Amino acid sequence: MFNPSRDQVRQFFFDVWAKYRAGQPLAGAEQPALHAILTHPEYHALLEQPERYKERDYRPELGETNPFMHLAMHLAIAEQVSIDQPAGISARHQKLVEQAGDAMEAEHRIMDCLAEMIWQSQRTGAQYDALSYLACLDRKAGENQ
Repeated sequence: MFNPSRDQVRQFFFDVWAKYRAGQPLAGAEQPALHAILTHPEYHALLEQPERYKERDYRPELGETNPFMHLAMHLAIAEQVSIDQPAGISARHQKLVEQAGDAMEAEHRIMDCLAEMIWQSQRTGAQYDALSYLACLDRKAGENQ
């Protein structure tokens, strides 16, 4: 399993943005990464200044969102949905898209659950719990009916 460092993840997003801006072709994970970037124009200026933002820390306790984590979670969700792993996430994604009327809004709802699962895993040292993740998505879908 690929486990990139913080710097590698950040450099990946900087590189995708630079290639896009230069009109260079994108391949593999660069395509969904660009999609996530384009739907978040608030990150464009940041991605144009790698020397300024590559080492910056983002503190959730201060209300800061880590843009690199946010974009990486979009990639993770896109991958999960494309391979339906955990099984059933594609149908749940589609239901949230239909409810939200917008794929990006649906991904943000899914992201809430994914972030919770990551936090729980880090906090307790427990393995990722796919059933809890899917149950969280079901609750999100139920909130929006």
